Amino acid sequence: MGCKFCQNWDISHATENYNYSRTMLPDDVVNLAIHRGVPHLAFTYNEPTIFGEYVIDMSMAGHERGLHTVMVTNGFITPEAILDIYPHIDAANIDLKAFSENFYRKVTLSSLKPVLDAIVKIRAENTWVELTTLLIPELNTDPQEIREISQWIIRNLGADTPLHFSAFHPDYKLMDKPATSIETLTQAYEIARDTGLEYVYLGNVVTDKGSTHCPGCGKIVIRRNWYDTRSDLLPGGLCPHCQTQLPGCF
Repeated sequence: MGCKFCQNWDISHATENYNYSRTMLPDDVVNLAIHRGVPHLAFTYNEPTIFGEYVIDMSMAGHERGLHTVMVTNGFITPEAILDIYPHIDAANIDLKAFSENFYRKVTLSSLKPVLDAIVKIRAENTWVELTTLLIPELNTDPQEIREISQWIIRNLGADTPLHFSAFHPDYKLMDKPATSIETLTQAYEIARDTGLEYVYLGNVVTDKGSTHCPGCGKIVIRRNWYDTRSDLLPGGLCPHCQTQLPGCF
């Protein structure tokens, strides 16, 4: 996959000027996480599936020490790799970059169907799945497409699957599109909610639509703003106000 709009291309693409590297065995990573009080191991930049064997080794070492594991992935994955890796993964944030084969072929140099198939297969491995769509003006913000994404999620994953809409900024090979407006983000949020998705969030912006409300009492139980997150949930994902069990990986 080669997204023309890559928002982190300067760190996700290796260059001849980037020479920093060090060797860390799986136990080294786990020990460092525990030393710093980090409860999860997250695998990301570039696509973590390409170092899947390392992910498996770190996940197994982390689970032995009580750490959760998270994949941040584009979902362009073979079924064989899913069966190898995802039995060891607790949660995944998967980019569903659009709901158009034309978009995937022209803008990401890949294909939509393998991603949709992978999302369903990963969820079938009992991995908690959340989806993220970067909204790019003029390319994937059509209201009908947002509605189709939402309907597909409800049919194939369930209405309690979180969907994150993120704001785009001009970058890499897509400098001719404007940054995503808060109005475009809000419209997508409202369409997804009206379609029936229960947990819709806006990202890469300062907003009041980034927090999680308890489905039982309606009170905020996880507060998110930009990169700041604060959870008031009780152990196991229980609402502290009404004891409702929230869906997710806790």
